[in-house]
Formats: sequence, C-alpha cells, structure tokens
Amino acid sequence: MIYSGSVICIPPSLPPWPPDSTKSASEAHQSSLQERRVLVVDDERLLSETTAAILTRAGFKTMVAYDGFSALEKAAKFRPEFLLTDIMMPAMNGVELAIALTKMSPVIKILLVSGQAGISDILEESRQQGFEFPLLAKPIHPLKLIESLNALKEN
Repeated sequence: MIYSGSVICIPPSLPPWPPDSTKSASEAHQSSLQERRVLVVDDERLLSETTAAILTRAGFKTMVAYDGFSALEKAAKFRPEFLLTDIMMPAMNGVELAIALTKMSPVIKILLVSGQAGISDILEESRQQGFEFPLLAKPIHPLKLIESLNALKEN
C-alpha cells in the first residue's frame, strides 16, 4: 500500500471482489441474507469493539480494524458487504478508506460516522472527487445503527 498525501494507490495484490459468479441468483441472495459482513473501523479500540459486538448480536458477521491501512488488508480477505468507519483517524481518514474500498469493490455499502465537527472539508473534497457517503453522528444508538445498515442493504 502506498499513501502519499490524499492519493492512495491500491496494489494489485488487493483485487476487487465481485459477487461470486459460481452461485445462482437464489443461492447468492440466500447467502447474503445469512452473512451480512461488516468491517468496523475506528481508531478508538473500545468503540470499535463495542460496535462490532452490537452488530454481531444483531446477526452481522463483523471484523474490526483500528486504522485505514489494516482495514484495506482485512477487507481483501474478509470481503465485507458494509464498511462502517469513523472519519477522523490518523494516517488515512475514513473518507479516504471509503473511496479506496469503493474502487476495490464498487458494490460495498459505506456508512461513515463521526463525533467531530471539523469534517466538512473532508466530505467536500470527496464530493469533488465524485464520492458521497451517508454519515451518522456519534454517539449512535444501536437500533439507529442497525436500521441504517439495513437501509443501505435495500438501496
């Protein structure tokens, strides 16, 4: 992985993960109902672990990462359906991560979260690049989080 300012280069060892073409449409649908995979990314370990536990109890399969770079590596193996990421993180922010994962897998559903007010410049920069992601403000009630992920699934 190469990171230079706001440019993130995805190495060829992290290919996109299209839907499994060996499954029939009904098998793929059944599989997606059974295994809703969420990659939870936040540099606040307690918050990411707690969020993952809540989602696991709600029937999601979760994986946790504490920074953008490890999230990219884990995503290549885990192949999440959803990315739930904090925006303000060191080295690579959540919007940069969301853009990189969208390029790796255009079908991934992204949900950004933030508890900080100073994120408008980051969001505006992503809009100028043609990327816009839904955003929830921290703290998030667990039911609101689950509802938001389910709503993304339907879109």
